[in-house]
Amino acid sequence: MGSTELAANLFRATQTEEKLRRDGVQGKRQANQTHHEVGSKVRQTIRDLGGTMPEHLPVPEQSIQQLESAKKKRIKKGDGK
Repeated sequence: MGSTELAANLFRATQTEEKLRRDGVQGKRQANQTHHEVGSKVRQTIRDLGGTMPEHLPVPEQSIQQLESAKKKRIKKGDGK
């Protein structure tokens, strides 16, 4: 996940948390609905600003797990970089 997607996710999470608290949301169903509504508005804002939707952002060739595994293998071989 790159910085753009990470920032959008953090913004969505913080705004949802504030709305849940501010509106006194009770119950799982109402909380899920609030999460969905805030997420939809964040996505709409990205669209309105002409940004790239998260699902269209570039994906790295290797996952963090793959990179960590390769690093461990290098360390075992004595190449500690």
